[in-house]
Amino acid sequence: MLDIYAGPAAKKLIQEQGFKQELFTTMLGASGGPKWFSLFGLDKYLFGEYFKDRREELNLVGSSAGAFRFAALSQQDPVSAITRLATLYSETTYSAKANKSEITAKAKTLLEAVLGANGSNEIINNPIFKAHFIVAKCRGLTTLEQKVPLLLGLMSSMAMNQVNRGLLAKQYQRYVYHHPKSQLTISDSFNFNTQHQALTNDNLTDSLLASGSIPLIMEGIKDIIGSPKGMYRDGGIIDYHFDVDIKPAKGLTLYPHFSPTPKAGWFDKNLARKVNSQYYTNTVMLVPSQEFIARLPYAKIPDRDDFTNLDAATRIKYWQTVLSESAYLADDFSKLITSSDVTNFKSID
Repeated sequence: MLDIYAGPAAKKLIQEQGFKQELFTTMLGASGGPKWFSLFGLDKYLFGEYFKDRREELNLVGSSAGAFRFAALSQQDPVSAITRLATLYSETTYSAKANKSEITAKAKTLLEAVLGANGSNEIINNPIFKAHFIVAKCRGLTTLEQKVPLLLGLMSSMAMNQVNRGLLAKQYQRYVYHHPKSQLTISDSFNFNTQHQALTNDNLTDSLLASGSIPLIMEGIKDIIGSPKGMYRDGGIIDYHFDVDIKPAKGLTLYPHFSPTPKAGWFDKNLARKVNSQYYTNTVMLVPSQEFIARLPYAKIPDRDDFTNLDAATRIKYWQTVLSESAYLADDFSKLITSSDVTNFKSID
């Protein structure tokens, strides 16, 4: 049910030392909206069992849905928080002609419920699980909310990205909102201007919401407190599945992911461009197998198109079935960690 993909350094270390949780110092969480539901069982197992007694820091780096997950998983009771997120997100409904304001308002309500009265404090003060939310600060037409100029700005982004991903740096800056005591830095070979900003009670909710604010679908977040004035949007624009150099690189990176083929940015989804393999040499990816996906309703993992292609009752039943079925991936992982056998590990492309 679960496929394991590993970079060469990660494969070698696990073969030598086994699948010890202390080998990992970083965890990645990709954008992708409800595609994450396929990983729900893994998230619960990882933070309810595998990392439960951890004493060393684990840096959690997420964009969009990945940031939402890590906001839940870095709370005091991560299993309860991630269950709240999964339940509330899967049950979200919209009016027939929902606009950006309605979708944004529902996202705010969702985050309020996931964070609760003390979630922000728990995230900021967690000594072990250190959250990092990736956000894209916009320039030019992508700062605007009017549909036509924003669409033109995004079309320009798409065209520039097809020529050279590095050209996107003209339109977007990467902002990393991080645990106050984190020493982690993120850079990349395309020279995106990257700013690192500590999370506070004043900026946590807005930076988290910004990380998931999909252009044209949701409203961007303006003027996050303590940050330069401007428009902040979905972190997946730059870091959809990640193609970054994370320092310090003192351990392995664990990456539960719904796809075996990571894509750098949002505009790379339909391109053949591959991520930089050197950034994945220390990475272990936990990926739902084709066998697992085939047994799901509609033989696919959830996606945002389900909101329009399925009626609410059918979609909710489907999504909650996937949440339940994802426990099989956790079962597979729990068996795998008792062995140092890497025979069936696959290479990351």
